[in-house]
Order: sequence, then C-alpha cells, then structure tokens
Amino acid sequence: MPAPRLNLYDLTREQLRVQLVRWELNPVHVARLWNYLYIELAASLDAMPELPPKLRARLAAETHLGVLPTALETASSDGFTHKYLLALNDAEKIETVLMRFTGRVTACVSSQVGCAMGCVFCATGQMGYTRHLTPGEIVAQAVHVARALKNVAGLAEAGPKPGSATPATPRARLRNIVLMGMGEPLHNYDAVMTAIDILRDETGLALGAERITLSTVGVVPGILRLAKEMRPLHLAVSLHAATQAERAALVPAAKKWPLDELMAACRTYSETTGRRIFYEWTLIEGKNDSEAHARAVGELLRGLSAQVNLIPLNPTNGYAGTPTRSDAAKRFQKILAEEFDLPSTVRQRRGIDIAAGCGQLAVAEAS
Repeated sequence: MPAPRLNLYDLTREQLRVQLVRWELNPVHVARLWNYLYIELAASLDAMPELPPKLRARLAAETHLGVLPTALETASSDGFTHKYLLALNDAEKIETVLMRFTGRVTACVSSQVGCAMGCVFCATGQMGYTRHLTPGEIVAQAVHVARALKNVAGLAEAGPKPGSATPATPRARLRNIVLMGMGEPLHNYDAVMTAIDILRDETGLALGAERITLSTVGVVPGILRLAKEMRPLHLAVSLHAATQAERAALVPAAKKWPLDELMAACRTYSETTGRRIFYEWTLIEGKNDSEAHARAVGELLRGLSAQVNLIPLNPTNGYAGTPTRSDAAKRFQKILAEEFDLPSTVRQRRGIDIAAGCGQLAVAEAS
C-alpha cells in the first residue's frame, strides 16, 4: 500500500523546510511555496507556476493541497454571516462560519467532527463524537474564509454578480479566529496547537495571538498544559453554572472535571500566564438567569482576572430551553458590575436564522 500523501496544510514552515531537505531539494524554495499557500491562497498546484520542476514533481507525487470543497454555503439575513458546510476526504463534513463585525472579520472554525462533551443545549454535542480534525483540516477552514474574502475584494473591482449571496464589503481581511465551532479544542490539543502555529506564522496569514480565542468546556488537563506552555492566546471557559450540580446537568463533562478542579486550573492558568480568562455563560430563561445566579457567579469568580461573556441561548432541535429576555440579561450584568466589579458583555447574535450561532453548529442536513 502506498504511503499516504502529505497534506501541505498539515506542515509548519519548519516542517516544510525539513521535508524539502529530505527530498534533497534546496530549502530556499520554502518561502515561495509558503507564499503560494498563505498569501496568494492558491487552491491547486496548477496555481503555483513558479516552483522549480523537481519540487513540483515531488509535490505532485507525494503531497496534496487539502482544500476543503464547499458542500453548501448559506448566507444569513443579517447580512454579516456566512456558513460553509465543508467536505472532508473521508466524506465527513464540518461547519465553518464567517462573521463580520465593525472593523473586523472573524472565522469560527471547528476542531472535531462532532463533540464528545455532550453539552445539552449544543447542537454539536447532540451529534456525538466522530473524530478529531488534523492540523491541516483546521488550517484549511481559515484559508477557506481568507480566500472567500479575497474573492470578494476581486469582485469589488468588477462588481458583484447579479443575485450573488457573497458578502458585499470589499477588501476585508481575516484577522480573528475563534475556536468555537464544532468540537472541543483541548480534546484535540496537539492538532489545534500545530494549526495555531501555522496560522500565526508571520510570513503567512500572520494572525496575532491576541486575535485567536480558544473556547473550552473545561478540559482541566488542557488548561494546565496551556498554562505550562505559556501559549499566548485568549482562553474562554464555558461555565454556564456556578454550582457543581447545576453545571453537571448542563455540561456532562463536569462529572469528569468537577467545578472545584476546573476553578483551581483556571487560577493556575491566570497566575502562571498573567492572562484574563473569559468565562462564557449561556443565559437560559428560568434555568441560570436569576439575580441569585448572577451573585453566585460573582462569588465564584471573586478575586480572579475574569470577564463574563453572556450568551443568550440559541435554539437547537435537541433542547427545549428559552433564551433569557433582554431585561433579565441587563439585570444580570448590573449585578456583576455593581456588586462584584466584574466586567461582562452580551454576545452579539450572528446567523441565528441559518443555525450559525453559538451552540448551533452541526451539519446542514441536521440543522
């Protein structure tokens, strides 16, 4: 059986250099190849005409460019959100979201097919777990969004095609990545960190660490490893409840990593790295949105470098909860601010009508 072909998106620039040395080729050509991959965003080897013939022959024989075909593209009526259903080589599918905010464009990328954490209000958790994504499959999602934005910039000069659903804002550039799509990033730690290293490479997409956010349901070993490795990224922890019993009812992973262990890991992370943690709280009417709940989370986070991101529940087919009303969310925020001096934001909702919001990603056929 022939060896599997290397996915070029799986390789860091250093790994690519090592590969050329193994092929007895001049590693100086890495710069041109990397430029094709992450600056010109070439979608095939045919779009890389300036590579030396010997390198082109090796690439054609032993590698592939892991571009993820679009099985379905959906535009939200909010005018700011696109969701892409992307096909993987093994016929599995994942979802990736392009979101526009004032002054920035963000890609919400997936790290797994499905998810093993089972959060009851999350469509991905309701799917169950299929497999991890490779570094290249994670990177390819960011490249997909960057290429879509580049195509829009090209259309800006010629004018959009009649009836096109392509986002209309010209010359936008991908600057932010949130690992908040399908899957638990810290359950797929090594692949995720390799992908982040590739996305941060200053000669490629050059995403700053301050523009990358990783969201975890509370995988304690992963949080502690992030702290030990001093990874410079934003960490968001899905909290959703301030007692072990209430959290375990919403987040089954809390049975494996109880709340007290999670908070100890978060304290270690903040003390080691000096970084603030963003604690995510999905607001569910009558479940975790009362004044008592606000005070409970305030007490839980007292003395920590923290910010609370309040996320009104988004609808999924598998959970019957109702999002908190706006007045209750404001009251929750007021208690956090006035009684605990704890900053908070209410998440801007994007793409709810196309099931592209927080907790809604699954696959289009199941959305």
